[in-house]
Amino acid sequence: MNDNMDKELNEVEEFDDLDNIIVLNDEEGNEVEFEYLDAVEMDGKEYIILLPVEEQENGEVVIFRVEGEGENETYVGLEDEAEAEKVFNLFKEKAKDDFDFAD
Repeated sequence: MNDNMDKELNEVEEFDDLDNIIVLNDEEGNEVEFEYLDAVEMDGKEYIILLPVEEQENGEVVIFRVEGEGENETYVGLEDEAEAEKVFNLFKEKAKDDFDFAD
């Protein structure tokens, strides 16, 4: 498993709205497009759940912890699997009507 904690997710509906697309730079400086799915808060911290645009067929999401604010906002991949699992479970509960989650 990589630092970004991937989980299985099957979409119920297609998203053609490009307003949900964000572009982030990976460790090598390459631009990677993600579909923004949601944000959740846990223990006073904010997390975002993203779906890589190029890999939507496999349905794996990426979870980042949001640090900083405004122009100084950064997204940090989760290394703690327990933290990522808790965030993903919050997202599953919040988005259960929008997605069909694989076990």
